[in-house]
Amino acid sequence: YQISQYELPLSTDGFVEIQVEGRKKRIGLIRIHMEEDAGKLIHDLSSDRGASSYVDFNRTGVPLIEVVSAPDIRSPEEASAYLRKLRAILMFLDICDGNMEEGSFRCDANISLRPKGEQAFGVKTELKNMNSFRNVQKALDFEIRRQTALLDQGEPIVQETRLWDAARGVTASMRGKEEAHDYRYFPDPDLVPLVIDPRWVEEIRAALPELPDQKKERFVRDYGIPEYDAEVLTSSKALADYYEECLKVHPKPKMVSNWIMSELLRELKQDEREVEECPVSAANLGEMLNLIDRGVLSGKIAKSVFEEMYRTGRRAPEIVQEKGWVQVTDAAEIEKAVDGVLAAHPKEREAYRKGKEKLFGFFVGQVMKATQGKANPQMVNELLKKKL
Repeated sequence: YQISQYELPLSTDGFVEIQVEGRKKRIGLIRIHMEEDAGKLIHDLSSDRGASSYVDFNRTGVPLIEVVSAPDIRSPEEASAYLRKLRAILMFLDICDGNMEEGSFRCDANISLRPKGEQAFGVKTELKNMNSFRNVQKALDFEIRRQTALLDQGEPIVQETRLWDAARGVTASMRGKEEAHDYRYFPDPDLVPLVIDPRWVEEIRAALPELPDQKKERFVRDYGIPEYDAEVLTSSKALADYYEECLKVHPKPKMVSNWIMSELLRELKQDEREVEECPVSAANLGEMLNLIDRGVLSGKIAKSVFEEMYRTGRRAPEIVQEKGWVQVTDAAEIEKAVDGVLAAHPKEREAYRKGKEKLFGFFVGQVMKATQGKANPQMVNELLKKKL
């Protein structure tokens, strides 16, 4: 149900800035217009009974906006970055949950190829039925290869709509592509004209929440973290909120970003979970980082504690107490372990004294092994330097 797309879009001539492989690029927005959801088609190309299509009317009548991008995207990677950025903006605005699988955030991708140096665009195909960022990228990769093969053989590209079949990793023809006049746009006499007062626009602008780029700039400016860290942490509203909640408990910005970007995101990626589903709350992660700062946990043991927190949802102090993972800070106990290691490796000790300084790491490793990773690393280093 499209009534404003042809002549009266809500917005025109905008852009979204993306970053791919460290390079920033603007993707133009031709227009944004209002529609009403008519429902959703689900295409099952791998059905045992043959290709089937189902009509889902659950979203019928739900308002939606369509964002039409300019032909500025030059690779599947840029397409994925653009979609992620657009999704982040919508989620920061709190107007969309960004769920591609459920259809609340959808993408149709037009793709065309042309010889290098040629100005005119090639014949385009439109891709549908892509329900994840990964599938968008895979579908574009396949379609590039398909069109390239046809052009190399001197075959023409047919303007059409094609469906992505994720199970087989291919696209299949759905229908010939309509031209603009085929949509039969016409005014709806039941809708009165909407006159947008500039003051209303300014009121809305003033009430907007902090958007991803603004939050990213603030993270770099106020927390002193690298731009790359800020880019990752503001990739979703939930992740940015998690980061700032953790800082309330453990106010060391770089240490918090390091743990989130390495340990937390690694676990989430492995389980294919979103940060909203994380079993470790921001407050509990901050509490664990405080234990590292207080010398209760070593960095190495902390990783084991975090894995247990992620697996069980329990708090760090409980796990540390139960497992007996408290860091050893008793000087006499650590000295005993250092003496034992040096006594057990006289040849390495002599080689170190003759200039093989790289062996220092070997001695540290042996002491940590002897104390089951519990010894305070700084104390180990100091004692080894003193005795070597």
